[in-house]
Amino acid sequence: MPQFWAGVDAGKAHHHCTVIDSDGTKVLSRKVANDEAELLDLLADVNALDEGVLWATDLNSGGGALLITLLLDHGQELVYIPGRTVHHASGSYRGDGKTDAKDAFVIADQARMRRDLQPLAAFDEIAADLRILTARRTDLGADRTRAINRLRDQVLAYFPALERAFDYSTSKAALVLLTGYQTPTALRRLGRARLETWLRARKVRNAARVAQTAIEAAQAQRTIVRGEKTAAAVVERLAKEVIALDAELAETDAAIEGRFREHEHAEVITSLPGIGTLLGAEFIAATGGDMAAFASADRLAGVSGLAPVPRDSGRISGNLHRPRRYSRRLMRVFYMSAQVSIRCCPASKAFYERKRAEGKRHTQAVIALARRRVNVLWAMLRDGRSYVAVPPVRLAAAA
Repeated sequence: MPQFWAGVDAGKAHHHCTVIDSDGTKVLSRKVANDEAELLDLLADVNALDEGVLWATDLNSGGGALLITLLLDHGQELVYIPGRTVHHASGSYRGDGKTDAKDAFVIADQARMRRDLQPLAAFDEIAADLRILTARRTDLGADRTRAINRLRDQVLAYFPALERAFDYSTSKAALVLLTGYQTPTALRRLGRARLETWLRARKVRNAARVAQTAIEAAQAQRTIVRGEKTAAAVVERLAKEVIALDAELAETDAAIEGRFREHEHAEVITSLPGIGTLLGAEFIAATGGDMAAFASADRLAGVSGLAPVPRDSGRISGNLHRPRRYSRRLMRVFYMSAQVSIRCCPASKAFYERKRAEGKRHTQAVIALARRRVNVLWAMLRDGRSYVAVPPVRLAAAA
């Protein structure tokens, strides 16, 4: 049982640390720069109070990464308190103002009183790399979606027939087309045969069909919309941007797969139906791949948002809801893998259909399946065993 609790309100340039004792009395309060030398001095001063110190911080990455690394490397016990939790808890403390010192005190006091906080553990090098790569892939996917939406909106404004003709989110051929020709007049002037030749030279599949579709769209519109020239230039840049993003996404996926395959649990994780390289990498990035941080499958389910919590009040009981605070990344891993497993795993499909027969909606049935798969994956990692689908053994008929 710790004798002191150190709360750190982390920031980009500076942190504020407040240490309290078992009575909640403040024994140290200091602003320190986000600098290795100053952080080591703070660590020495806090440990001089007592060796039994529990640290708590409201950042688990970004500006708090150096502090977290120093604490874990020096064997300090550290827990994470989300900023939202700190914000809501601050309302019950004296004073209406928001200061770094007050937030640090709240963090320390919450760590002193609560027993449900998730400890922070040191990630190995592979898990840390996957955390960076999967976060980058998420950003690239969001950038690609925004660029395609802007492109479609721009094309729709001056050439609606062409906007309807292709699915720009899946058709690389349509994007290549827009890097060269964006207006009805330019397409009609070029003609179908020359457009097909131009597309083939750029290794576009189904060049004849793409050329025919584009020329038909151009023949359907003779009116030149005001601003067409400028809009076409913007569309050309956006098409090139999406193609570049696709190339970087492919490179990132290859880097993720290569790094993930080096992890000791990669084979075990991907043996579970529905989990491939990307979802497996996201699982490692969110958990570190070490189930020692989760005392049980129930704890992993709780962190993933798959264990309902009661919101009983008065005469109302059994009112279960999804928790407000959980890991969205882990929820996505288990939910998406559950949906995929329904199509490729007979056992998962049978479980899903049974839940549907009980009257559950699709989302409820998938969440129930995801919860069950948490137990399976946790046990697989605990035992270091790959998934094996064992059909039920039928008893022989009595003679």
